[in-house]
Amino acid sequence: MTDDIAVQARRREIASEHLLFKTIEYIEAQHPGLLDFLEASLDHLGDPARDDTKDDEAVRTIARRMVAGARAQGTS
Repeated sequence: MTDDIAVQARRREIASEHLLFKTIEYIEAQHPGLLDFLEASLDHLGDPARDDTKDDEAVRTIARRMVAGARAQGTS
């Protein structure tokens, strides 16, 4: 991956995460319980990789941090 491709991927990830967090924040405010629902679904989340990089728990850890961050953001 060239540096330019990596930079573009990072920027897309940052933009996507921001929009996702704001969407979750908005929906949670309108319909409390979304974060609980998402958190309860994490046991079914996994890494689709088929090589040595596969790490289901690492994916779940990232998702848990995202839910925790959304909860914290919603209380500030």
